[in-house]
Parts: sequence; structure tokens; C-alpha cells
Amino acid sequence: MDRKFDLLTPVLLLTGYLGSGKTTLLNRILANRRGIRFAVIVNDIGEVNIDASLIQKGGVVGQDGADDLVALQNGCICCTLRTDLIRQIAEIIDTGKFDYVVIEASGICEPEPIAQTVCTMQQMAAGSPTGRGPRLDCIVTVVDALRMKTDFAGGKALTDKNIDDEDIENLVIQQMEFCNIILLNKISEVSPEEAKQIRAVIRAIQPNAKIIDCDYCDVDFDKLLNTGDFDFDKTVTSAAWIRELERPASQAEEAEAHGHHHHHHDDDHDEDEEGHDHDHEEHDHDHHDEHGHHHHHHHDEGEAEEYGISTFVYYRRAPFVFERFDDFCARHWPKSVIRTKGVLYFSHNRDMSILFEQAGVQKKISEAGKWYATAPEEDRRRLMEMDPAFARDWDEEYGDRMVKLVFIGRDMDRAALTAALDACLAPR
Repeated sequence: MDRKFDLLTPVLLLTGYLGSGKTTLLNRILANRRGIRFAVIVNDIGEVNIDASLIQKGGVVGQDGADDLVALQNGCICCTLRTDLIRQIAEIIDTGKFDYVVIEASGICEPEPIAQTVCTMQQMAAGSPTGRGPRLDCIVTVVDALRMKTDFAGGKALTDKNIDDEDIENLVIQQMEFCNIILLNKISEVSPEEAKQIRAVIRAIQPNAKIIDCDYCDVDFDKLLNTGDFDFDKTVTSAAWIRELERPASQAEEAEAHGHHHHHHDDDHDEDEEGHDHDHEEHDHDHHDEHGHHHHHHHDEGEAEEYGISTFVYYRRAPFVFERFDDFCARHWPKSVIRTKGVLYFSHNRDMSILFEQAGVQKKISEAGKWYATAPEEDRRRLMEMDPAFARDWDEEYGDRMVKLVFIGRDMDRAALTAALDACLAPR
């Protein structure tokens, strides 16, 4: 192993929604009898750091004014407290007292920005005189099997008295999508058949992470610590929706995307109605630089198929009419859909690409930058020379404009969903 690598302090990022058991896991790690010296960074939203208090009550850290527990509160380390996180990691490493750093993220933290922060510090350390810095060793997401049974398999909404249930549902999925180990905790509280169904749901969302069953987060530490398994590039593309978007479209699918027949928006739908929340965000109008490849793909193997869990890609070239799509999202969104993500555009502003994502009842749209079709011809020509995939996706009529949405759900009526979305398209 490279000596520079040896100088880096391993970091475990621990995520999971409230009550999943991640604080229990943290106390187990801190109570290890291997002589590993841990420093802990705990992030909890609010004036009183609940997680830190639980850890202290466990008698592991913080008893004698010890500096092995750092509480970052009144903010989130994935956004407002990122500078504080950088400073605390650097200070911990500079002491030379610790072998390992554990970051316990708040239950409402998104893991990807935290991982980016640590990995950036790792890259900077490579060019520093000392070569000292952090190394992201593992991202562990703790999932409550009993709650997964009730909330996902049973179709009930996730709720928490302190957190908006829509946000929680979205965050649970984001945490599963961005990790390399999932601890399926409280596994004995569900039946073997229920456990298989839960794993099928997890696999439909996150096909690559290692899933470990456990109770009370009692896990062999060799599976979690000093694994060296984390790879940012692999993890950032590990979510199922990314994989589905990147599959090349067939000629038949391209023909379907251009030759569909649409009709007026129908007020009658078979699916139950649900509320929604469109968060509109402001972004710089840079040219869109994420080009997924659009096609239909059916998740037709293994447990996922057995339990009615499937994935498919809706792909069209024409834009949506905003009012029609908004009404569909607000009043007719199928409850069978667990996760949706992709890009689209609207007929009233054909130059702007829109990122759309849904998790549970929450739906969100944000501007993702202008399509490359709006760029000068010379810029487009150079891009085609550099990236053959871009040329492959280019359409003479639409350029790179497209609607491509990945749907992951249980017992989805694909024909009905496709027809409903086609009804949202602008007439040619």
C-alpha cells in the first residue's frame, strides 16, 4: 500500500433515519475492545444534541471533558455546517490521537454532500507536505426493517413528529441510494418472507450496496471498519435510476419516442389521488451536462420480480405541458410508484432542462440548465467529436431535448402510467 495512503485517517460515515439504530451502532463501535481510538462527530438538528446525549449516557465518551466527541448542531453538515465539518476533521487528525473518525449524520442529512467534503479533503491531502488527511472508508446506512415493512411494503407514509413526512420519505431513499453498506436492523421483528420483500425493495432502489441483516446493530466490525471498499465514482452512480437511464435506446424505442399518439388530458384516472409538493429552485442557466440514455428496461429477475417490484424508463422527445403534468402529479400520481428521477422539459420554455425527482409523496422539480441544443453550433460540433454518446443521442428535430423518467415501484400499471404521461405531452 502507498505510504501516502497509510497517512490518511479512515472515516466511516454513518447515516439512517431517526430511530433506525445508528446511535446503537455507534456505541457498539466506541465500546470496541480492539484498542481502536475513535473520534466521533455527531450532527443533530436543534439546540439540544439528542444523539450526543445518548452517546454520553452510554458511558462511552464525553465523561471527563474528553475531546473525542464533537457535536455539530443548529444546522446540517451536508449544507450549512460543511465548513465546520472540515475544520473539525482537520483538528481531530492534527492531534494525532485517533485511529479512526466516525461521522454520525443527522437523520435528515443527505449523505452525498458529506462524502464530497471528505473526499475533497482526501484529494487535497495528497498534495500537502504532510500527506495527512481523511480517507472515506465506508458509508453505512442503517435501515429499520420493521419500519420498512410498515412504510414501504405496507404502503403507509413515513411520519415523524419533528420532520415533515415527505422529507423523511425522500431522505430514506437518498440514504439508501448513496452508500456501500446497508445494515438491515431489527431483522428478527419481521418474518422471513417479509424480510425477502424488504430486501427486494432495497435492491430495486440500490442494486450494488452490501446488505447485512442484524439485530441491535450487532455486526462483525471487520465488515465495517478499515474495509477500503468505498469508491466515490462507483457509489455516486450506484442508484438504480442512474443505471436505467444509461442504457442505450433501441431503434424501436427511438421510433416510439417520436411516433407516440397523444390526446387531451383526461380527468378520469384509475389510480388513487395523492398530494404533492413541487419545490422550484433557482439555478444558473448552464448548458445541461448530464445525458442519460433513454429506453425501456424491465426489472424481471430475482426477488424484485417475484414481489412485483419493477423498473422502467418513460422516454419521449416532445415536451410536457406544465399544467397537465402538474395536475397529474398533484391529483393522479400512482401510489404504486416508490421512486422516480429523470429529466424533462416544458412546452412554455423549451430551452430549459428540468430535473424531476419523486420519493413517496414528495415531488420536486428544479432547473438543470439549458439544453445543448441552445448552444452555438461550433460548441455542439466539438462536443460531438469529444463524446460519441452525445452524437448518438442527438435528434435532428429536438437536439438533446427529451423527457426521460425512471420509475421504480410495486405492481405498477405501466400501460396506464405511460398513457397518463402521454396525455401530458404537448401536441406536435
